[in-house]
Amino acid sequence: MDGFAATAVIRDPASHVRNHKVPIIAMTANAMQGDREHCLEAGMDNYLAKPVKKDELLAVLVKWG
Repeated sequence: MDGFAATAVIRDPASHVRNHKVPIIAMTANAMQGDREHCLEAGMDNYLAKPVKKDELLAVLVKWG
């Protein structure tokens, strides 16, 4: 199961997931134009491209943590 499939299950109100609103942060090494939008449209809350920069990771953790 990839991140998109996992996000679909987590966001599906009919699934047995306890918290459908849990923050989902995409992390990908294949950072291509449009990836961020694709992740957000899939129901993810944020997106980080690898290599992850420490300050960007901290900002996302503070925002969603």
